[in-house]
Amino acid sequence: MDIVLQEVADPHVPVDDFDDAVAARTDQDRYYQILEESDYSALSLNPAMVAERLTTILDTHLSSYQTELRTRTREHGRPSGIIRYWLPATVLLVSSTTIYRIVMGHRTEILASIRDLGRTTIDFFNNWIIEPSKKIVGTIRHDEDSEVSIMSKRSLEGDRASLERMVVDFAVQNPENGSLSELQIAEIRQHVREGDLTPVLKAYEKDMQKPIVGAISGNLIRALLIQIQKTKVDVEVAMSGIDSILKSQELLFGFIGLTPGVMVCIGITRYLQSTFGSRKGVRKSQVSSHIVRVFRNIDRILTNAQPTKYGELFYKDHGLLLCEVHVLRQLASRVLPGRAFHDFLEELEDLVDIRTGVAKQRKVVKRMRWAYAKWL
Repeated sequence: MDIVLQEVADPHVPVDDFDDAVAARTDQDRYYQILEESDYSALSLNPAMVAERLTTILDTHLSSYQTELRTRTREHGRPSGIIRYWLPATVLLVSSTTIYRIVMGHRTEILASIRDLGRTTIDFFNNWIIEPSKKIVGTIRHDEDSEVSIMSKRSLEGDRASLERMVVDFAVQNPENGSLSELQIAEIRQHVREGDLTPVLKAYEKDMQKPIVGAISGNLIRALLIQIQKTKVDVEVAMSGIDSILKSQELLFGFIGLTPGVMVCIGITRYLQSTFGSRKGVRKSQVSSHIVRVFRNIDRILTNAQPTKYGELFYKDHGLLLCEVHVLRQLASRVLPGRAFHDFLEELEDLVDIRTGVAKQRKVVKRMRWAYAKWL
């Protein structure tokens, strides 16, 4: 590690010669020579020597590496804000007077547009979000004011009672066999509730034999009016059935009325997140496609790498692999659930462990592809 930090901080060492430079300096290192002479036995190293080397790495080489890294980043990294935005800033400065005149000349229209936008937004939320929500809450609480209805309350009862009185009066005034008893009147009332108008229909059939006489001196017109009332009651009975269906589905209608407003809000929110949310607005499908490209890069690194005689990656290939794994870890944190992401990190640890060899690293990549294909 000591030699790697020294060589990586040297700007004069080409990337292609980095492995050879590290190997050459490793052969000349006195600690390596001691290990080689003792057949790589760690007991041959003096603890004081190891502590001295570690102290040098921590105090000197790591700090110099960080300094060199920051210097390289400033030279070859992202330009400063002045360099990136000098052109838009110059254009804005030159055209500032023109923009000011345009804004001041249309100040009234701009303010009116802003007010209209605010009023429209408030009305939208009141009419399509708040009011439907109140109706849904009222329906859940069984509030009478929130009931859906296509006919007035107690309308059917009033018309049915009127029909019942009309038929009873007609039957009492036109008895077939003498006056009617209370039991017969009660029976007629029951028949009327069931839709039976036999006394009226009999008189109607009799008067229809001589319609002119029946219309003038008979009960034809009265029977017709009673039948019209009966038709009205039948229509109201049908309407009450429809009204009952509507009331039973009132909660569904409330959610249907709330759905357009909610969908518009969700659409606007997602648009704003994708527009102003930077990487947070990236969709899951885009993240998945990016992960596929990272897996492709990792596979290319492992396939094209020429391993050492120990079957391990050279420093250059290992560095490229670490960069791709770092990107893969960040992307996977967005799409994988907690437990799966924890297992995924273990797979990444196996992937970057060069001691296992290139062959096993390739097997790890294959295992990751089929094990996490559900999310990736």
